[in-house]
Amino acid sequence: MSTPSRIHHVAIIGGGFSGVMTAVNLARLAKEPMRLTLIQAGALGRGVAYSTTRPEHLLNVAARNMSAFPDLPDHLLQWLRTRMDFDAVPDRELREKFIPRQIYGDYLRSLLLHYLEVPNGLTSVQVELIHDEAVDVETQPQGACLHFRHGPSILADKIVLACGNETPASLPGAESLTEHPAWVANPWQAWHRQLPAQGGSVILLGTGLTAVDAVLTLRTLGWQGVIHAVSRHGWLPQSHFRGIDYPDFPPADEDLSRLGLEGLTHLMETHCAHLRERGANPAIIVDRLRPHTQRIWEGFSTEEKTEFIRKQAARWNVLRHRIAPEIHAQLTSAQLTGQLQVHAATVTLVESHGNQIQVHTTADHCLTGDLVVNATGPQTRFTRTSSPLLQNLLQRGLIRPDALDMGVAANVDHTAVTPSGERSHLLLALGPLLRGTLWETVAVPELRGQAKRVAETLLGLSSQTIESPIMMEYMI
Repeated sequence: MSTPSRIHHVAIIGGGFSGVMTAVNLARLAKEPMRLTLIQAGALGRGVAYSTTRPEHLLNVAARNMSAFPDLPDHLLQWLRTRMDFDAVPDRELREKFIPRQIYGDYLRSLLLHYLEVPNGLTSVQVELIHDEAVDVETQPQGACLHFRHGPSILADKIVLACGNETPASLPGAESLTEHPAWVANPWQAWHRQLPAQGGSVILLGTGLTAVDAVLTLRTLGWQGVIHAVSRHGWLPQSHFRGIDYPDFPPADEDLSRLGLEGLTHLMETHCAHLRERGANPAIIVDRLRPHTQRIWEGFSTEEKTEFIRKQAARWNVLRHRIAPEIHAQLTSAQLTGQLQVHAATVTLVESHGNQIQVHTTADHCLTGDLVVNATGPQTRFTRTSSPLLQNLLQRGLIRPDALDMGVAANVDHTAVTPSGERSHLLLALGPLLRGTLWETVAVPELRGQAKRVAETLLGLSSQTIESPIMMEYMI
């Protein structure tokens, strides 16, 4: 691969996992001096997922598979050994532990501090941290001018879009509830500070991971009211489990990327049936499929992708994005006691009802809540993004939506694609912005590889395995 001209200044928009690890990998890989600006309006190194201060919010993946580095698989485990709160946990138990997300945020912050706020001389990367919201980009003959909501503009040679997940999409009638005290449009805000009195009711619009967080918080706070959770299918996330060895899937002689949606569905259903006959959880098939998912997705036609999203994505997400067994046990307990009531229905209207909010659904009934939380999950219609930055990039023709309008169109090396189909000379993207291109692009096992690949692209390097240094070098 030919060596490109030296990059002087890279701006990374987003200070969650994707942004921080892109910056960290640049610091690890850079052989020549460069400038790096990391931009985040909120707390750097945490993003939405790890900014929670609630200890009951756990990771959805065991610690053994949550290293921030694809080439250092035990990095998190060794970092946890530096913390007093894990001193008494045996190694085998620690590997399988679902740690609090706020502790994982501490882990990312430690990497940020080690690589990006070290004294001069320990890295060839000069780093600036900007606590502000990027709102627009104007191209220049060399690079671009990046504008902010509050502070002065900066010039950059390359810009990485690591914006993370969108806030939830609006619901019918929600536009009239902006100032209503019982309405929570953003479920990642501190909504628990406005809880109704004991004996009241909370309505969660959604039954996914965000709704699970809310149920856990309500129970941890000892709130005794009724919790209603509403979603189209009424499916709660499933629990992680210890599966059996099943080497029969995928078949060794089968190229899964060539089967198409119909062929793959048939193959999976056949093997799921085999597992049920053996008394095993058929979700094993989803786990066995994970290393192949992105390649399979790439092989689907746009029509097949659309059909999958319409008919099967909800079930896939329930099987794929599982939760810690102890969390699942709490959900089960809440349902058995009647505190948590799940409704399979589509929300047709939310409207004010005095100090309360009424939720109308296709199930021909109306729920009335003292607090209603929009936990429907991130907005996935990219052209409807609420981000001023992304809207301006679209309007300026610097990016284009993918074929499904789920995110940014990008090449395999994460370079954004312009409306004319050309490679952007300026922008790269990773994380949830590539949902339509990669499908699996929200979990750490995928994001850590993307962050390393983006850094390699920026530096003109071929994808490589970095020689592992002494682990204690990274311990903060």
